[in-house]
Amino acid sequence: MLKVERFVCNMLQENCYVVSDDTKECVVIDCGAFYPEERKAITDYIRNNQLIPKHLIATHGHIDHHFGDNTIYEEFGLMPEVHENDEYLMENLREQAEAIAGITLDYDMPSVGKYLKADDKISFGTHTLSIIETPGHSKGSVFFYCKDENIAFSGDTLFHFSIGRTDFMGGSMFQIIQSLRVVSQLPDETIIYTGHGESTTIGDELAGNPYMDR
Repeated sequence: MLKVERFVCNMLQENCYVVSDDTKECVVIDCGAFYPEERKAITDYIRNNQLIPKHLIATHGHIDHHFGDNTIYEEFGLMPEVHENDEYLMENLREQAEAIAGITLDYDMPSVGKYLKADDKISFGTHTLSIIETPGHSKGSVFFYCKDENIAFSGDTLFHFSIGRTDFMGGSMFQIIQSLRVVSQLPDETIIYTGHGESTTIGDELAGNPYMDR
C-alpha cells in the first residue's frame, strides 16, 4: 500500500509528493519547495516518519517543480532524475527562475543524477513506477504510473478538468492532445495526482475534461 503525502509549494502553488510504502522507502516527486518552511515541512515529514528516500524524480523540467532539489540533495544525497528530452530545461533553471517567477536564485542546483528514458523503472520498497511519455507541456513531460496501486503523477500535463500550458518553449498543443489520448487508456479508477491543484481520476476527466476523449 502506498502512502502519498502532498506539499503545496512556492509562489505558483506547485504540488510536491512524498510517496512511501510499508518498507519505509520513499520517492520525492517534483520538489518545488522554495520557502524555508516548505523545505522544513518536507524534510521533517521524511525524518519524523523514518522514511528512506531512494529517488528524487520530476515529471518535467520547469523551475517551479525544482526549487527544492538542493535541499533534497543536501539532506539526503539525491540528485534529480528527469526525462532526457527536458535536458534543455534542466540546464537553464536559473534563467527560468527569472523568466517565470521573477526570482534570482542565490543557491546552486544539484546536477541531474540521471536522464530518464521511456523504458526506465523507478523502484523503491516493494513498488515500481513506470514512465509514460506525455510531451506537450514540455518535450520531456511524463506520467509516473504505478499499475499495482492504480495511481499516477501527471505533473502539468493533466489537471482536474484542465491541462497544462503549451506556450512555453518546447510546448505543443498537438502533442499534449496526443499524450492525453494515451493516458485516457488507463483504467477509469486511476487516481491522478496533479502538478497543481487537487487530485482527480481518469474517469472523472473523461467525463468532464474538454481536452480528454477515449
